Amino acid sequence: MKNILQSWQNKWPSIRSSKPLAINDGVIDQGAFNAIEVDELFTTINHAKTAAGQSVLFRSLTQPANAIDDIQEKQAALREIQGNTAIRDNLERIVANAAAREEHLYTLFFGKFLGAMGTAKEAKQIEGYGYKQYKRGVRFMLDLSEAIYASTAPESAYLKGIFNKINAFSNSRTHALMLGPVYNTEKGFKTKQERKGDFTPASIFNPSLFKPLLISSGIFGAWLISQVISYNIPGLSFGIGGMAGAIVAPLLLIYFPIVGSYDRDNCIIPLRDEFKESQELGDALDALGQIDELLSFIKYSEEYGSDMVLPELIESSHHKIKLSAVKNPVLGMKNEAYVGNDFVLEKDKLVFITGPNSGGKTAFCKTVTQTQLLAQIGCYVPAKSAILTVADKIFYQAPEISHLDDGEGRFGTELKRTRDIFLASTEKSFVVLDELSEGTTFEEKMESSSNVLDGFYRKGNNTLLITHNHQLVDVFMNKAEGVAKQVEFLNEEPSYKLVEGISRVSHADRVAKKIGFSKEDIDGYLDDSK
Repeated sequence: MKNILQSWQNKWPSIRSSKPLAINDGVIDQGAFNAIEVDELFTTINHAKTAAGQSVLFRSLTQPANAIDDIQEKQAALREIQGNTAIRDNLERIVANAAAREEHLYTLFFGKFLGAMGTAKEAKQIEGYGYKQYKRGVRFMLDLSEAIYASTAPESAYLKGIFNKINAFSNSRTHALMLGPVYNTEKGFKTKQERKGDFTPASIFNPSLFKPLLISSGIFGAWLISQVISYNIPGLSFGIGGMAGAIVAPLLLIYFPIVGSYDRDNCIIPLRDEFKESQELGDALDALGQIDELLSFIKYSEEYGSDMVLPELIESSHHKIKLSAVKNPVLGMKNEAYVGNDFVLEKDKLVFITGPNSGGKTAFCKTVTQTQLLAQIGCYVPAKSAILTVADKIFYQAPEISHLDDGEGRFGTELKRTRDIFLASTEKSFVVLDELSEGTTFEEKMESSSNVLDGFYRKGNNTLLITHNHQLVDVFMNKAEGVAKQVEFLNEEPSYKLVEGISRVSHADRVAKKIGFSKEDIDGYLDDSK
């Protein structure tokens, strides 16, 4: 996996630079990412303070883990941070300092040089010769290294790995160049250690226009010139002031642009290009983001306003999930009135969710899917308890509008998506289907949907189907394959509870009245227009 510096591709940091992998390569693909609104989920759980932390968090959501050991190590790190005030305070201090200064590094790496006379109006611009930006950017990384070095070693393997990545940067050539001195030789830059035993000519890069040795040499040279002139022209002599006015002052006018331009073009720009390619530096910046991500998870759990738990992860040959009073990670945020639901899917493999429109079917299925996703990035989930396996694939198919150039129409477009999901899924996959075989006759819909669901059932993964087609549900209930759930309505109003059974009503008229487009509303519009 690329570190976040590599994912930015030599551009100013983009929080959403990571993308879901192809359907056969990652846990979640672009279709599922869009359907379960991961962008909104990210906005809700994101409490990271640094661009690095936000980028790592977004990457986790686009490319979640599928190895139980990796997720459990992340959970152990969260428990250690929450259970040790000293460690948490230290990490929060490191992240706060980084958030206040990380822009210095990005300005150095990605800023545009304006020239000696240019004036920077934003962080992405570098005025002058870049000395200030170089020193600030380098100092940011050196301070991060020092802060981790001075920290008490953690016990959890995940935190140890984070610390090790930053310590690896501390022992790298890049760190040595940043710490200085930097020797500029014909064969490139060399560190103090690399310079030992090497007697080839080299200059030492000093990130400042003030170079005492060069200035002293210039003044001495000007003095020699003045003496030669005085010797060859009888009666002419230079005092200190005269020498400064006649020789030193003109030299200084050309000194600044020559030295500044040389340092910028031959030291600062080449060094920043080398730093940007450093694997150790990129990994250290990634590690900072991982620390910030962990703290973001904790902050999210503390601010959610309802029960939050770290899921218990179990091993199984096929996907399982058992949730108690689970709430939607987004809609339940600081919403005590949000209704939680219990949900168990272990041996049944097929669950049919039926119910009238606007009863909460889709919201519930997104709740379960988002919960599975949060579990697989190591985050807390909004539930009283959660036990689940790690899914190798998380799929969510939602109704999709056909495109003019696909030549298939709505039915063909959705069927291709279903086929791709079916072929990529395994027993360990979790699949949610929001209706099936739309855009065709009822008879064809029944046949196609039955064939598809029978295929998923025989493949062995867990599949949730949201449907109004109670006749389809009857087919599978008569075969004792799967379970039927429905969203509850009391006095024609949704309770948002999931209960046993099959709903055979749609309440379409209620929805039409709610939005002002019932038969009565249409008649009224037509009467008013006469």
